[in-house]
Amino acid sequence: MTSNSEPPLLPAERHKPDLQASLLPPDHPPVRTGRIGVLIVNLGTPDATDYWSMRRYLKEFLSDRRVIETSRLIWWPVLNLIILSTRPSRKGKDYAAIWNEARDEGPLKTITRSQAEKLGAAIEAGLVGDAKSRIVVDWAMRYGNPSIRSRIDALKAQGCDRLLVVPLYPQYAAATTATVCDKVFEALAKMRWQPTLRVVPPWHDDPTYISAMAASIKDGLAKLPFEPEVILASFHGVPQDYLMRGDPYHCQCAKTARLIREELGMSADKFRLTFQSRFGPAEWLKPYTDETVKELAEQGVKRLAIVTPGFTADCLETIEEIGVENRDFFLEAGGEQFGRIECLNDTDHGMAVINAVVKNELAGWV
Repeated sequence: MTSNSEPPLLPAERHKPDLQASLLPPDHPPVRTGRIGVLIVNLGTPDATDYWSMRRYLKEFLSDRRVIETSRLIWWPVLNLIILSTRPSRKGKDYAAIWNEARDEGPLKTITRSQAEKLGAAIEAGLVGDAKSRIVVDWAMRYGNPSIRSRIDALKAQGCDRLLVVPLYPQYAAATTATVCDKVFEALAKMRWQPTLRVVPPWHDDPTYISAMAASIKDGLAKLPFEPEVILASFHGVPQDYLMRGDPYHCQCAKTARLIREELGMSADKFRLTFQSRFGPAEWLKPYTDETVKELAEQGVKRLAIVTPGFTADCLETIEEIGVENRDFFLEAGGEQFGRIECLNDTDHGMAVINAVVKNELAGWV
């Protein structure tokens, strides 16, 4: 509480230490504080498409114990002797096909940067006075660059003593959201003065997200030269065993798909849930997207569209795996017309979702 003769402290000043120059020792390090950092984090992308860049990226990704839970005694020989010898060249060609040549980077990096810039502009537009300079928005990748550690250090250097981390995954999974948190905690563990931390919870059933997805799907369908008989909502898969161990991802994906379907007013036969990107011999969440695509064509479905609600930005798994690989599966099996509906990305629909979840979690801080 302040005395009557003292003006009340502004929010940005409440947490500043007393640094009167006369009381500081001459070698006291400079201190910046009173700001809030917002760090949005997506999965990652290689630095380039050459063999060694791809190998470095894949090794970091596939060495994560959250991503691959197989015993290290089994997994390390497979990863280092087989996968990292053969997969980098093949995946490098896939990345080269979707590479943003203008910026010399993958599309995920381009889109995530734009999302951060637009989020920062939206937050600043909603604040007044000194509050405009209190919030700093940045972005990072869980795997690859810019790293989470480097961006947390940068935010701390700018005086951010509070940090809101935004894993860009609507549905929670240990292999996505949790591993972002692991890396954040790892960075904070090396700091003497840690920022106060908040992490945005999953928003798989948030009304703003569901409405944005439905509106985006309608926009995407309107651009197609045909009306699909079936629409698949394809989510990234995880091993079935992860679900049995308690991971909520499958249930959250199912709820998202149901809510979007209801918002669109479609039947369960018209709008269906599938899972893509399975890797290795283990059983993954079903139904599989690629097998469903082939089966639909074989059953006589001629017009198909696929949307990927679990991805906040287009990347290799949406542009190449869905837009090229699964399109070819469908056409080769007898389908005639195929459409891929783009992710929310940095569109008005997409930014409405990110703005909403960030604004909600900044409550009490701003």
